Amino acid sequence: MREVVDLLVDRLGGLMPRHAIVLGSGLGSLVDDVKGQVRIPYGMLEGFPVSGVTGHAGELVAGRLGGTPVIMLSGRAHYYEHGDAKAMRLPIEVLKGLGVRSLILTNSAGSLREDMPPGSVMQITDHINYSGMNPLIGEKGDRRFVGMTSAYDAGLALDMRNAAIRCGIPLFSGVYMWFSGPSFETPAEIRMARILGADAVGMSTVPEVILARYFGLKVAAASVVTNFGAGMTGAELSHEETKDMAPVGGQRLAAILKEILA
Repeated sequence: MREVVDLLVDRLGGLMPRHAIVLGSGLGSLVDDVKGQVRIPYGMLEGFPVSGVTGHAGELVAGRLGGTPVIMLSGRAHYYEHGDAKAMRLPIEVLKGLGVRSLILTNSAGSLREDMPPGSVMQITDHINYSGMNPLIGEKGDRRFVGMTSAYDAGLALDMRNAAIRCGIPLFSGVYMWFSGPSFETPAEIRMARILGADAVGMSTVPEVILARYFGLKVAAASVVTNFGAGMTGAELSHEETKDMAPVGGQRLAAILKEILA
């Protein structure tokens, strides 16, 4: 880890970001707004996972967004690609080593609410780890017993809501349930998720929240809604639908993120 941090410190040339963003589906174009870019493919950073999912670039981008120094992880590794819940452990530890203090996580998700259609943006206020997997399994010492009562930082959440208001963009809020994937949920699972209190479902983010809290980072998260949950419309779900709809809500979430950093 130290070697990667040292390499990045050298490449950043004095830039010291305190904020980082993980870009999910539909947010990749946000890197184009970063000024003074330093772009490094994950393949050049030892230990960084290279995602095999279309729509995830797999590169670290650093620079200034809205005048604020920022690091973006354009693309992530998912549990379903490797069967490893801690696939993003090293990237998040590296962010901590670089002095990052807050991490904003983004993803695409399926809506469980009729009033939250595809194209919407949902701020994640809490989550349900339905997969049962945990990225801290195997860690040593008492640090692994991470409290999750306030996993999503109240201050960052307020910043996101205020930024959405200033942008005139509706921002939903709700609970995100993590399914392992890669297959989509069944109608029965969606009915169960709604009964348990979930507002959206997806295949990422929760392990990263746990890891970020383990390393002491403040966390905020938001979902771009790409579809309704299985059985809600009668239509079959597909990754193509996710890729097609992600840019719609992605543009809205990108505007909110730029406003936060501005």
